[in-house]
Amino acid sequence: MARYAGPVCKLCRRESQKLFLKGTRCYTEKCGIERRGYPPGIHGRQAARRRKQSEYSVQLREKQKVRRIYGVLETQFRNYFQKSAARPGVTGENLLVMLERRLDNVVYRLGLAPSRKAARQLVLHRHIQVNDRVVDIPSYQVSPGDEIRVREKSREMPLILGAIESRGKEGTLPWLEVDFKSMAGRMLELPTRETIPIAAEEQLIVELYSK
Repeated sequence: MARYAGPVCKLCRRESQKLFLKGTRCYTEKCGIERRGYPPGIHGRQAARRRKQSEYSVQLREKQKVRRIYGVLETQFRNYFQKSAARPGVTGENLLVMLERRLDNVVYRLGLAPSRKAARQLVLHRHIQVNDRVVDIPSYQVSPGDEIRVREKSREMPLILGAIESRGKEGTLPWLEVDFKSMAGRMLELPTRETIPIAAEEQLIVELYSK
């Protein structure tokens, strides 16, 4: 399946905020937002000074921002929304919970990869196990009680060791637990909106798709 392979810093600049798509680089002065805090393109500086955006533009930008944070394609994102709308509860919250339950996102949240993109590659290249079984599907929905573990033969990978060293001191979300010595973690319960650390107005996405 096709996936965006261009400069990811441009995605952050387009949304005018850090999406943390490049791991530790996003915390340094090399971050694209830090160096060029305006949208990409020859008219980027002018776009930053334009008048107030329309309602549709605001909704679209919010959808694009969330989609890019999780590295999901448009069709996938729409499918997530449709499934979220069919479930009981608040549609926007359901959407974020489904995105958080993706295996690549859980690997990233556990601190076993520096970014979601890197976590996706670990999953695709069969470095990750779920309940002692190799799972190579990044969109796999992790359930409460599932154990996520780095395969024994993959535990010396510099990418994983570097991620643990740089992110291991940040703490883990309340719905996850992790043991960095064994490079394993577990989902304790389903995440809630209050425990999902993402600055998004999901109701704008619901309004966009409800038109």
